[in-house]
Amino acid sequence: MDTEDHASLREAVAALGKRHGRTADTTQLWADAGKLGYLGVNLPEEHGGGGGGISELSIVLEELGAAGCPLLMLVVSPAICGTVIARFGTAAQKQHWLPALADGSRLMAFGITEPDAGSNSHRITTTARKDGDDWILTGRKVFISGVDLADATLIVGRTEDARTGRLKPCLFIVPRDAPGFTRRPIDMELTAAEKQFELTLDDVRLPADALVGDEDAGLLQLFAGLNPERIMTAAFAIGMGRYALAKAVEYARDRQVWDTPIGAHQAIAHPLAQAHIDLELARLMMQKAARLYDAGDDMGAGEAANMAKYAAGEACVKAVDQAVHTLGGNGLTREFGLASLITAARVARIAPVSREMILNYVSHQTLGLPKSY
Repeated sequence: MDTEDHASLREAVAALGKRHGRTADTTQLWADAGKLGYLGVNLPEEHGGGGGGISELSIVLEELGAAGCPLLMLVVSPAICGTVIARFGTAAQKQHWLPALADGSRLMAFGITEPDAGSNSHRITTTARKDGDDWILTGRKVFISGVDLADATLIVGRTEDARTGRLKPCLFIVPRDAPGFTRRPIDMELTAAEKQFELTLDDVRLPADALVGDEDAGLLQLFAGLNPERIMTAAFAIGMGRYALAKAVEYARDRQVWDTPIGAHQAIAHPLAQAHIDLELARLMMQKAARLYDAGDDMGAGEAANMAKYAAGEACVKAVDQAVHTLGGNGLTREFGLASLITAARVARIAPVSREMILNYVSHQTLGLPKSY
């Protein structure tokens, strides 16, 4: 159940989404959401944010998605990058980045995925080495969203532990115009406002203060950003599923072929009811994950965030599929705007971590079963 404050936030964001509707140009929506304080609801008040948490930010993304205008960069800029900087950044990093991320005047991308690493963050090959006080970054990243719009990218690299010689993850802020930092757009079949890029870091020289947090914190800092990413991906999927379901329900109420609207027939009504139930259940798990994360329970949030992302991805795909099926041929027309969601819905099954890897996580971490890898 939403608190009174959450219900008010949900209503206000839904109204903003309704005003914009389904649009391919999200620039004005991003600016409006920033002006109204929605982009930074999870960031600290002393740095221009709303003082809330991922619970509030997930509401913003879900309601925009339900209105047909989800902002994918909400997953990245305030949720991942903003959270990591708020938790681990220096005073100067917080002062420079957080107010601007909150009001939308600056945008930050997040670079973790690599061509050969897949879902295995331990195989990341982007390395950072010390050169005097500076850092030198070398490596490649793929499927990085919104780099063309971002002022900087939070890059996950690996540094060598002086004691063990083993590589450990570290996070670096790389400005978009840093020499040696180049991007190439990836030609996607997916229709989305945000483009995907391959990044190359060719001996990118960064000052000491580009490092976020402690170079010895490793996975703690990384997962401080990855758990919100999973929760927000769930919100993205639930919003999309709700949008598709609403379109199908409206159509099934009005479309009449014989004596009654098609929605009166159980073959149409029951699958839509099931889609609604699945979306509601996924939302409950997402809310649980967000509450655990906001309460500082990183371990509990990790399990719940993975489950929420899995449940939401499945619910979204089924809702979109059933919505298209309900509309029949109309479900594939540009007029009704559902066909493009067939591809988009699958993103929540694949990214930022595949459903199979989530099942692995639950098998090993929750059920205690042995690993096969």
